[in-house]
Amino acid sequence: MRQYLEKQNVDKNLIDQLEIYRKENGLFDDSRVVEPEFKYYGKEVLEQAISAILAGKNLLLTGPKATGKNVLSSNLSYLFARPSWNVSFHVNTDYNSLIGADTFKDGEVVFRKGPIYEAAIRGGFAVLDEINMAKNEAISVLHASLDHRRIIDIAGYEKINLDPNTRFIATMNYGYVGTREVNEALASRFMIINMPNITRENLDQLLSDTFPSLKEKYRKAFIDMFISLQFKSENNEISTKSVDLRGLISAIDTMKVGLNPYNAILMGIANKSFDEFEREIVIDTIKSKIPQNIEESIFDD
Repeated sequence: MRQYLEKQNVDKNLIDQLEIYRKENGLFDDSRVVEPEFKYYGKEVLEQAISAILAGKNLLLTGPKATGKNVLSSNLSYLFARPSWNVSFHVNTDYNSLIGADTFKDGEVVFRKGPIYEAAIRGGFAVLDEINMAKNEAISVLHASLDHRRIIDIAGYEKINLDPNTRFIATMNYGYVGTREVNEALASRFMIINMPNITRENLDQLLSDTFPSLKEKYRKAFIDMFISLQFKSENNEISTKSVDLRGLISAIDTMKVGLNPYNAILMGIANKSFDEFEREIVIDTIKSKIPQNIEESIFDD
């Protein structure tokens, strides 16, 4: 943990405080403390997020696609060695799916705990994915949990006080079908980080870490291609559909089993655009960076 943060020049004082927190509160043997598949790279964002959580605050991560909101969320719960629960919000999200509901078990009525309830009593990190997909009336059930009261009040049951280690990390994208503006009452309960687009340097670190045997010249070519697509998206030449970091990583995974790199990139990146004109722009960008026929292996033996 320390080596990962020091490599990104994260403030030493923050790293020291995080280590103290882990020693005093870390649950290293909990099955829900899972090492993330990918590391998050970005010094300023890491410092902001770690500071907020150490101060007992909840986080709302906003920003465009491929900025690493979900990757950061999973990294934070692992860095703090706390169990995590993921809740994917949608228009049908309601009180019962978040907190829980009465159900029958062994012939009697029992309370089936929802993910928010579990995170509250076990001191977990509740990751609220795409929080602006849910209706405002559904989110309002969380207000008492998210503010200074830190309680869950369930009709017919005892009031639940949140464990001191419980944190809420919400994510949201703008512009997706079904999304809406987060209301002021909800936004005021979070510290908000506007996630920046991944930089060339951070993407280089991510690919080097994820694919250590990928040859440097091909890693640089994939980075050039992705940054070019990101630039075109920022300038409204194309949408964000092909600026897909998951798609790039998935494409490189298929290259490892022998798929031609150009075809893999088409599957993982270009084919995410369903508008033919936009797809041609994306393909032209790919062709300028990635040869269509690569005879040698792109990985070191």
